[in-house]
Order: sequence, then C-alpha cells, then structure tokens
Amino acid sequence: MGFVRFFAAVLLFFSLFSCMKQKKPPVINTAEELVENEEQPNLQLPDDFTCLLSAVLQGDPFLRLLLDKEHSLGENYEPDDLIELKGGSYRVGRAGLMLRSAAAAALDEMAEAARADGLTLTVSSAYRSYSYQAQVYERNVRELGRQAADRESARPGHSQHQLGLVVDFGSIDDSFALTREGIWIAANASRFGWSLSYPEGYEEVTGYRWESWHYRYVGRELAQFIDAYFEGIQQHCLKFLHDRE
Repeated sequence: MGFVRFFAAVLLFFSLFSCMKQKKPPVINTAEELVENEEQPNLQLPDDFTCLLSAVLQGDPFLRLLLDKEHSLGENYEPDDLIELKGGSYRVGRAGLMLRSAAAAALDEMAEAARADGLTLTVSSAYRSYSYQAQVYERNVRELGRQAADRESARPGHSQHQLGLVVDFGSIDDSFALTREGIWIAANASRFGWSLSYPEGYEEVTGYRWESWHYRYVGRELAQFIDAYFEGIQQHCLKFLHDRE
C-alpha cells in the first residue's frame, strides 16, 4: 500500500504541474494575436516586439502617420526639409523631384546597394504638393472615370506622396514588378527602411489596387516591425499604431 500511495502522489504532482504549465499567459508572436488577446491580464510579449514598438514610437511621427482614404493631411501641409533629388547612384526621371532629407539619404543608400548588384534604380515620382495631387487626381478622373480613378489615385490631401516620403520607381505600371529592379526592391527595400504601400491582393485593406512601384520610407525600425509582426502589410501596422495613439 505504501508504494501505491507513493505512486498516486507522484501522479498527482505531475498532474498539478501539467495544469500549472498550461495556465501560463500566452506569448504573442504576431500583431493579430496581440489584438485578439490584448484584454487578457499578464499578457506576455516577445522582447523584440516591445523593443521595436518603443523605437518606432520614439521616432518621427510622420513616418508612422496613417494616411489613406479616411485620413488626410489637409491642404496646408508641406515638409520643411525637402531636398531636390540629383541622382548619382540612381536615375531621376525628371527634374525637380524632391524628398525629405532622411528619405533621400535612405534612397541613396538603397540605390548604392542595388548598383553593387548591377542594377540602377529609376525614380519617376516623389513629393507631390496638395495642388499637384489635385491635378493628378482630376486628370485620372477625366481619363478613367471617378470610380476607376479612386482605385488608382488618391484625392488631394490623402496621398502619401504629400508626406515627402514616397518614391514611385521605374515605369509606374504593373510591368515594373517583373523587372530586375522591381524584383530587387521587393526583396531588399525593408533593409533600408522602405515599405510597399499597396501590395497585391489587399485592395479592400488599403483602398487602392496593387502598385508594385510605390514605396514609402518608414525608417528601419518600422520597416522591421511591419515585416516581423504584420506580415509586410504596411496598412495593418499603421492602423494598429494609429488606433493606439
């Protein structure tokens, strides 16, 4: 009987230990899991998540600013650190293209890396003022009709280009995705702080059809955060941050 009691006690101990292990709070590995579990007490977050989130929130708020069909900059916003793009490590499609200084520096760094791999990137569009975007939008309405234009072009005040943080590369059409430059940028952009704004298959999320050429500079920390916890979908991440600020 002593052995039986001892064996039963051992089984009870391991049973209780197993239950204790199962009751540990969940460890969150993706932002989707975070949203689903955020009301749970004692929520455990990966160290990388909290460190990256802290770095992102301490950075330039315009890098993470949510700008889409519902959120606008207004007609008076213009960055105060725009510089003209001169090329060198990349081609400039036309004179007068500008970016904010941090984005311009990151563009030059990325273009140098592309050149080392035998490629020369072409910048076809960059900063657009409110008034210039109004012209672009109205031209698309005339050519395509309003419904189609709204899939292709942002209304003035709602364009990411007004931030001075966006570059349209190459041909600015679907063929860009299959070019050597398009393939290289898709694989490497986030290493230099750039993020694809309108990925294929996410029009219901972003409000715009796929634009393989449209990249927004968000900084290295936020680009890493988007890739690690939002599966590379910029809109999901910016909305997540917007809703919590």
